[in-house]
Amino acid sequence: MLLENIQSPADLKALSTDQLTDLCAEARTALLQKLSDHGGHIGPNLGMVETTVALHRVFHSPTDKIVYDVSHQSYIHKMLTGRADAFLNPEKYDDVSGYTEPSESEHDLFVIGHTSTSISLACGLAKGRDLCGGTENVIALIGDGSLSGGEALEGLNTAAELGSNLIIIVNDNQMSIAENHGGLYKTLARLRETNGASPDNLFRAMGLDYRYVAEGNNVAALIEAFEAVRDIDHPIVLHINTVKGCGYAPAEAHKERFHWGFPFDLATGETKPAYHFGESYADITGRLLLDEMEQDPTVVAIAAGTPSLFGFTPDVRRRAGRQFVDVGIAEQTAVAMASGIAKRGGKPVFATASTFMQRAYDQLAQDVCVNETAPLFLLTYATICGMNDVTHLGFFDIPLIANIPNMIFLSPATKEEYIAMTHWAIHQTHTAVTIRMPSRVVSTGETVAPDFSLTPKSVVTRRGTKVALLGLGNFLQLAHQVADALAAKGVDATVVNPRYANGVDAELLDELAADHTLFVALEDGCLAGGWAEKVAAHFAMTDRKVLLRGATREFQDRYDYTALLSQYRLLPEQIVDDVLQAL
Repeated sequence: MLLENIQSPADLKALSTDQLTDLCAEARTALLQKLSDHGGHIGPNLGMVETTVALHRVFHSPTDKIVYDVSHQSYIHKMLTGRADAFLNPEKYDDVSGYTEPSESEHDLFVIGHTSTSISLACGLAKGRDLCGGTENVIALIGDGSLSGGEALEGLNTAAELGSNLIIIVNDNQMSIAENHGGLYKTLARLRETNGASPDNLFRAMGLDYRYVAEGNNVAALIEAFEAVRDIDHPIVLHINTVKGCGYAPAEAHKERFHWGFPFDLATGETKPAYHFGESYADITGRLLLDEMEQDPTVVAIAAGTPSLFGFTPDVRRRAGRQFVDVGIAEQTAVAMASGIAKRGGKPVFATASTFMQRAYDQLAQDVCVNETAPLFLLTYATICGMNDVTHLGFFDIPLIANIPNMIFLSPATKEEYIAMTHWAIHQTHTAVTIRMPSRVVSTGETVAPDFSLTPKSVVTRRGTKVALLGLGNFLQLAHQVADALAAKGVDATVVNPRYANGVDAELLDELAADHTLFVALEDGCLAGGWAEKVAAHFAMTDRKVLLRGATREFQDRYDYTALLSQYRLLPEQIVDDVLQAL
């Protein structure tokens, strides 16, 4: 087996073209076996096998610098840079991350998990090289819809003026996470149709040299193309035509579903039964928004390349028709567009992951809140117990967004609250609203009054004395678990559902202070700058004790949920111990 003997890219130099083709087949087999057992990014890596093998055959990493955009397509790169065992040995599957990681290897330059950054990073590497008198090649590899992000276009614009070696590989697999959207992809299609000869060429228009490779999954063709541009003395775009999911029929046929996936049956491509989780808030949101659209033609759902996050599967998108817009991986445009739609009288709903909304902070503050428009923003994976790669954490959305003026930030705890808040937020017209989707579906059957004004109002769900447990959003259930455990120890605690993440119900807190000496604020996110600190600030000039529990201001990576909750003293038994100690 060739792959087992590859310890570094240098080992590829002596292999024949036939051997490299065999190596590609072995790498694809190993990749599929691990992904079917472990889950991960499937289609992006299957489509990049030949490209990665050819890159490491022609260039000399780590002297030559290769930057992978998002880096979710770097699995083969890891195999060829001394980490093949993490794909061949099930006991070592978790030895590597799903993204480039400098702590793993000198061949990984940056920790990257967000989109559209590779060209800008590579521009910096190339400028640094020129300033320091270096001669190495600098390569940026971008694809999977990342060109639609504004920073990618900014990077292309900057690259054209560098005047020295910079190789930008555009991996054109005709897909983003879902289908591509936007005019630039029509330009790429015309380039494919004309074998790169179309005068409608975005890259040349930006002042860049350009070449096209029609057979982007042919290792020999790629080697020839890479050798032709190695050590080039000016910036160039190498546009390669590839197949997302290449070599695995289910992934080629269902490209969106196989972008990323849980473990699956290799023979059928079906997700393994253990990873079927029942109803989700994505399902609930998709149904809710379709119902709103059928009743009101001014309601529009906006996605930024990730429509499935809020239940907009291909079938739902077809049913929504023109009331669905996907702007590509461009959260800044999504937020600004939502503000414009609201300004004109429409009812926009933009949904994205907590971690991705970070890219649009300026638009939230300036284009929305300064202008006092009223879009609705839905955040998924906004929790400590969600995505756990360091680049995808859902810890920081409350400090980021909840402190912007003219923004209501709601954190429902139940299905009924979420539906009521969403209905209300779509139809009110006086303020911007952000809603955190809860991480798991809890249904109580309660009736929720559909009115959430600018003044935060909390709900007491259990009345006791001495101790008040305030559980925001996902952590309301945790508060009830703690209350049950305290009751067994003779402490009858009050439980409060705060509902609002950007303020406290001062009237209720003052009322509870009459017969409560300890307030426990439980926040499913970063404490620094978050909601729980507002509880502490409210009681700062009183003799009431306040205990805060949440995430500390730090990055975490690939953590075990229970271990991290224990570190933050967020396990029910730990909170009980801390309450009893405080009393």
